[in-house]
Amino acid sequence: MAAKLRKGDKVVVLAGKDKGKEGEITSVDPKAGKAVVDGVNVSIRHTRQSQNSQGGRIPKAMPIQLSNLALLDKNGKATRVGFREEDGKKVRFAKTTGETV
Repeated sequence: MAAKLRKGDKVVVLAGKDKGKEGEITSVDPKAGKAVVDGVNVSIRHTRQSQNSQGGRIPKAMPIQLSNLALLDKNGKATRVGFREEDGKKVRFAKTTGETV
């Protein structure tokens, strides 16, 4: 199945502790159905100091379920993603505006 959400997409969180937050997808794991969004689902990782890195409490964005994310259209509203064929190529489009993504 084609990916509705891809790396670099601007998304909004629909459910969970970070509901309403917006961010950009940094990576997607299609097999697990999860994505990492910067600034969303952040946990604190405690790391020991080493020769090349400072130790301490480092915030890290954890994966979030793809079903809890929605693409943002040009108006900044959440939208569903559809597929259509243009010039023999399969393209994604926002259902709210009809614009290609």
